[in-house]
Formats: sequence, structure tokens, C-alpha cells
Amino acid sequence: MAKETTCVFRASLKAKLYREIEIEGSRSLSDLAEAIAGAFDFDFDHAFGFYSKLTGRYHESPEQYELFADMEGGASDAKSVERTKIAQAFPKAGKKMLFVFDYGDEWRFQVELTALGEKAPKTRYPRMVAAMGEAPSQYPEEDEDE
Repeated sequence: MAKETTCVFRASLKAKLYREIEIEGSRSLSDLAEAIAGAFDFDFDHAFGFYSKLTGRYHESPEQYELFADMEGGASDAKSVERTKIAQAFPKAGKKMLFVFDYGDEWRFQVELTALGEKAPKTRYPRMVAAMGEAPSQYPEEDEDE
């Protein structure tokens, strides 16, 4: 039986602020989004999407996957994050997408598939394989300066 492929992603907020996450390629983009949010200690309680355009007006990206596409009555031209497998959206190493989490605060993560691996026995996925920098607070205090 062939081993299941895993995908190793680097999710970056800045050059020296990132998390590397390994997850099965057969999981959904929604699972990847939850793994990224969790790796930065964020609550997974907001809408999100993946976009092929890394800068500027991401909603004009030719390739889009949004939670809105999965919501009943949700208006979105994007593809589903629940039904799209990670391996479909990220077919080969080097592929990058913008992950926008919480459209109000608009956290923008650059997500890159850095490597493909094989699922190891008795290993729980997703798992964080590397971390650089301290994660920012998801909800910074508005009046910290006072």
C-alpha cells in the first residue's frame, strides 16, 4: 500500500515570523486554515480564504477558495475550502497563496508549500515542525499605549 503524502507549509506573517506545518495532502483547505490559525494561537472563529494573488487586491485573484462558498446562501464566486483538498490547491512545492483570516482584522499570511513528505506511523497531523518569531496577539488591546 502506498504511503499517504504529507505537505509541509510555511505560513508567514513577516520574513522572520512564521510557522511550518505538516498536514496530509488529502485534508481540506479548511483543515489547513485551522492548522495555521492554531499554530499562531489564534481562535478559529472567523471567515477566511486562500487567494493566488499575494499582494494588493486579493479578491481579484484568478484562483480563490473561500469559506463563504461553503455557507448556506453565501455569495461567493470562489471555490469551496471544505471540498477542495490541499493537494488540489497546492499541486507542487513552491506554490504560494495568500491566506486571509478574519476579514475585519485582515490577517494576511503568505502560505507556501515547501516540501512533500510521507505520513509517518503513529504521528498526529497536522503538526508544527518549526516556528520562528513570537506570534502576535490575535486581538491586541486597543488601549495598550495608555
